[in-house]
Amino acid sequence: MFSKPIKALAVCALAAFATAGHAQSYPAKPVKIIVPYAAGQGTDIVARYFAEQLTKSLGQSFVVENRAGAGGNIGTQMTAKSPADGYTLMMGTNATHAANSVLYDNPGFDPQADFEPVALVGILPLVFVANASSPIDSIPKLVAAARAKPGAINFAVTTTTSRSAYELLKQNAQASFAPVPYKGAAQAVNDIVGGQLDYTVDTITSLRPHVESGKLRALGVTSAGTTRLMPGISSVAEQGVSGYEISGWNAAFAPKGTPAAVIQVLAGELNKLMAMPETQAKLLQLGVDPLVKTGDDLVAFMRTERDKWGQLIRAANLKAQ
Repeated sequence: MFSKPIKALAVCALAAFATAGHAQSYPAKPVKIIVPYAAGQGTDIVARYFAEQLTKSLGQSFVVENRAGAGGNIGTQMTAKSPADGYTLMMGTNATHAANSVLYDNPGFDPQADFEPVALVGILPLVFVANASSPIDSIPKLVAAARAKPGAINFAVTTTTSRSAYELLKQNAQASFAPVPYKGAAQAVNDIVGGQLDYTVDTITSLRPHVESGKLRALGVTSAGTTRLMPGISSVAEQGVSGYEISGWNAAFAPKGTPAAVIQVLAGELNKLMAMPETQAKLLQLGVDPLVKTGDDLVAFMRTERDKWGQLIRAANLKAQ
């Protein structure tokens, strides 16, 4: 008969052996990556790129499945309810895992309790823009104009992320604008180029072509500092709006309870991919500023993001449309 200490050691050794075995055998079959948005959308493009790279590096197919609807909630619910075996993952966003739990009365999942974070792969800063002929060419001038005529400056907002970026500027700069809701960036851009509206803020991905063509003027980016996505454009914070920082992001998640060994395999592979110059270049081309976080750093990042988006949405009294 074994003594209790020896039996305990034996149990630990068997558990460690099983964990190691799971890591060595994973993946043993194709892996599904749920994207909670339509095919062709930014998150879908990023997910397909990483699916292709993981297929090459891990020797099994990683296949994207689009499950769009309800602002990302449908695909996120599906992931949360999937078996926690490492064969269903998802590419999440600041909406699915930070904002939606506040925007929606019942999104159908808990972003913290129902998921294991795997890896952050990049952030998507926004950029404030004006018509190219506008006399406003910086954030300080925009703030000064808004303070001089409170509520008189029209400001197009196109998504929850766009509206939140606008609200944060209004809050931190203590400036009042007149928000005008749009269903997408395309129509907002047309109206600003045509002079019907004054300003907007949206992802660099959607606005960069119009800035590069000279139709719009970039005033400031929403990341903490300058970004490789739009070199030469200072951030809102660098231009004097203290504490201003807000960006979209993409991160991989697995259902809660997925074995730690599987999370380690996936996080390790994504870390390797993110360190490759070709990955960095591809993400920048896609409009994503490469940034990798895993483990405790990712958990802390997620906590901060949930708090930030929750406070913003509650302060502005925003609700899903």
